Amino acid sequence: MDKKKGLGRGLESLFAFYDNEKVEEVAVKKQIKETVKGVDEIDINKITPNPNQPRKHFDENALQELANSISVHGVIQPLVVNKIDDDKYMIIAGERRWRASKIAGLEKVPVVIKNYTDKQIKEISIIENLQREDLNPIEAARAIKQLMEEYNLTQEVVSERIGKSRSNIANTLRLLSLYPDVIKMVEEGRLSSGHAKTLVSIDDTTTQIKLAKQAADGKMSVRNLEKAVRNYLNPNKPKPTKVSEQSLELKELIMDMQRVFATKVSAIGNDNKGRIYLDYYSRDDLDRISDLIELLKKKEITLGDLRNYNKRHPNN
Repeated sequence: MDKKKGLGRGLESLFAFYDNEKVEEVAVKKQIKETVKGVDEIDINKITPNPNQPRKHFDENALQELANSISVHGVIQPLVVNKIDDDKYMIIAGERRWRASKIAGLEKVPVVIKNYTDKQIKEISIIENLQREDLNPIEAARAIKQLMEEYNLTQEVVSERIGKSRSNIANTLRLLSLYPDVIKMVEEGRLSSGHAKTLVSIDDTTTQIKLAKQAADGKMSVRNLEKAVRNYLNPNKPKPTKVSEQSLELKELIMDMQRVFATKVSAIGNDNKGRIYLDYYSRDDLDRISDLIELLKKKEITLGDLRNYNKRHPNN
């Protein structure tokens, strides 16, 4: 398993046992017992979930898929539990595996038993879930806020702990400022994190909810929602005018002028209307262009003369 940024060595050791889900159950259990000290099998009914688990929603289809895999291969990665009393254990990490194991009908599950304080359990549970990205955007925002408030951590410190950028932390926390109806849509998976972050800039309740409903359930992409939000925030902003494509003749004229005046020439507009610009880079350069125009007006210059003139008066 690759080491994730911000993952402490002690915490990583809880989750880095085995990743190969194609190994048979008997071989895995044997390898675990031979290689990892402290891994036990205990009655699944003696294990209870952590009431402070940040993740509140578990996808039923995903749980069933995991249960099917567990039925064939067993629990590849042990749960991490804390001993409550002589006969009870609380989950620190692995509630999803525990739930799927119950669905699969397992009587016992492999566990690593720890003896953490309540404060350590809370912090480990929050960080482990955030690192695994198992939370929906609102759960993640609440977990980050809880981490900051209960442990007096700054956004920078949280960023280091969970391996996410400072801007990601700030943007995730902003989701908590959404109106309750919109938050519910995000929790239910009807709006993505991208949709939610776009709607944060709308202060008006009615408009935020209206746009959220228009975008919910995949009816509007994040990009289109961003456009709708910009239109709402800047109703009087003029629409960009369509740039007319220049004809081949106009482009050739510009190139001819560049050769004649030996300087940069640019054009804005089209054959019917526009502007042509000649660049000069010093007073001498301006005088050179002026002299060329005078010669052209008098029709006293040939193409060869023009080339020689520009050689004698190089562009500065």
